[in-house]
Amino acid sequence: MPNAQRMIIENAIAEAIHFFHIDALSSMVGMKVDFDLQITLMASSLYRLFAERLPEQFRRSTAKTIFKTLLDVGGKVVVEEQKVTVTLDKRSHNPFIMDSKLADEPTPMPWFGNKMLYMRFA
Repeated sequence: MPNAQRMIIENAIAEAIHFFHIDALSSMVGMKVDFDLQITLMASSLYRLFAERLPEQFRRSTAKTIFKTLLDVGGKVVVEEQKVTVTLDKRSHNPFIMDSKLADEPTPMPWFGNKMLYMRFA
């Protein structure tokens, strides 16, 4: 295996340990460890999919960088009968999220009484 490819794999493992805390799973019970690992892999994949919709400078960023730069933001949540509206506070990086078009359409939440999730920016 070429050194560059090995380095990419090692960096992905390091990210899973440092950002997703895969070295601190919640239980010694095999089923719970499997669940923790599955959730971690899903979260990592979602960050990668999100990064693909971002400008070039974020496409190879770690999940930690994406979180700290774009997603670690306060806001206001309003839960109504048919919808949930999340209004994110102003931040200089909000235009990157807007450009991703993820907030253009409401997101269905079947697990939350079929409410629709709307994202807004202050």
